[in-house]
Amino acid sequence: MAPRKVVVKAIAMREAAPAVDEAATGVLADAAAQTYAEYDAAVAQAAEEAAPAVSSAIADAVKIFAAPASVADMQEKVRAMLEKGLIETRATYSKAKTAADEASNAVETSFANAKSGIVEINVKALEALRASADANFDFLKSIFNVTSASDFVSLQTEFTRKQVELLTGQTKELGALAQKVANDTVEPLKAQAAKTFKIAV
Repeated sequence: MAPRKVVVKAIAMREAAPAVDEAATGVLADAAAQTYAEYDAAVAQAAEEAAPAVSSAIADAVKIFAAPASVADMQEKVRAMLEKGLIETRATYSKAKTAADEASNAVETSFANAKSGIVEINVKALEALRASADANFDFLKSIFNVTSASDFVSLQTEFTRKQVELLTGQTKELGALAQKVANDTVEPLKAQAAKTFKIAV
């Protein structure tokens, strides 16, 4: 590989690191959007579940005010109705607060996993860049010791073969690491969504 191609390859690898960061950030943003949509669905489902209790409370209020009774009797019925509504409201609020806290914790865990994963990916990318640069400099040093054209061709062929093997291995490692980061990022969100829907059902 000519020295110019070696430099171009090193620059290309250095410029690939932001693209890996951008892809990981996109996965994280998609996972966060999915979690918020699932949270909204859980809140809507909780509201649907509360609808019969609200309807019942309204029906009780209509009965209280429709039936002729003494003021004391009416006050007692209103008090009982308000206490029942308060108890149901507290229970619903407690469920919603617990679900929101758990969803928030899942998002925080997901972001922490994404952050550490991106750091790992950057470290791997820098290691790959360093290994490639070292191989390129070793190749350049060995070019100066070449005495014939056949030695140069042999050296060039061997260097190219090793670079292709190195690049293939690095690509596989980065791909596997990116998949692991994506899974580690999405897993807390998936688990929380499953737990939320299991509670809501």
